[in-house]
Amino acid sequence: MTDRPWIDLFPGVQRRRIALTERIYQMEVRLAAGSHVPLHSHPEDQVAYIVRGRLRFQLGDEIIEASAGSSVAIPGGTLHAVWTLEDTLAIDTFSPPRADYLRVDGDV
Repeated sequence: MTDRPWIDLFPGVQRRRIALTERIYQMEVRLAAGSHVPLHSHPEDQVAYIVRGRLRFQLGDEIIEASAGSSVAIPGGTLHAVWTLEDTLAIDTFSPPRADYLRVDGDV
């Protein structure tokens, strides 16, 4: 798939880029059961696809549980957080690409 390294985002949460174009950034995300992505927002649109496992998303005031085969669309600027209910592998796609991730990846 890719030989790019895994990068720690938060305790128990790692990412690895798998695709990049001028308009999208796509990454695998490994989330250990019990891990948490704190409430945050970013200007890019995001779609999270759950390959395996189960996550609880907070999108603004809404709570959504997603399991394997589900996707969650997060419009840019939306406050959101994630709780990992079981070990999970997800594919996250951002449009446009996140400049902060590109900097860490060494592309900017």
